[in-house]
Amino acid sequence: MNLIVAVDKNWAIGNGGDLLVRIPADHKAFRQETTGKVVVLGRKTLETFPQGLPLKNRINIILSSSRTFQVKDAVVVHDLEELLEELRQYDTRDVYVIGGESVYRQLLPYCDVAHVTKIDHAYSADSYFPNLDQMPEWKVTAQSDEQTYFDITYHFIKYERIL
Repeated sequence: MNLIVAVDKNWAIGNGGDLLVRIPADHKAFRQETTGKVVVLGRKTLETFPQGLPLKNRINIILSSSRTFQVKDAVVVHDLEELLEELRQYDTRDVYVIGGESVYRQLLPYCDVAHVTKIDHAYSADSYFPNLDQMPEWKVTAQSDEQTYFDITYHFIKYERIL
């Protein structure tokens, strides 16, 4: 399974229920990587999308503990066991965990590839992604040249689990 995330230099991913920054090239890379695939996300992340609707041209699987929560054009599961059962029908190489913090933390042990946009800035934040650079089982296997958007510099980095 894959995950895809944008982090700042402190591995922060969000503040107040929103992204830290919007970088068009990052959104484009996200679309290219996930279109036609399965995306797994939490209810709070879904609520940050335009009109709170699932992403187009993808199979959206929403993890929500609420038994009454329903979303048109998405599959809703209520716990990790139910999610893993649902994911059995898909090739794990086509599954992308896209957030938020609690979903990333629950599913990181099941992921083998992490597509990380690492932004060279420290933002004010209240949600974080685990620091893969401090985890010996994760290694950088690819890294883009430095990218810039106005005064923001960032890299696209691919991590793979090696143990």
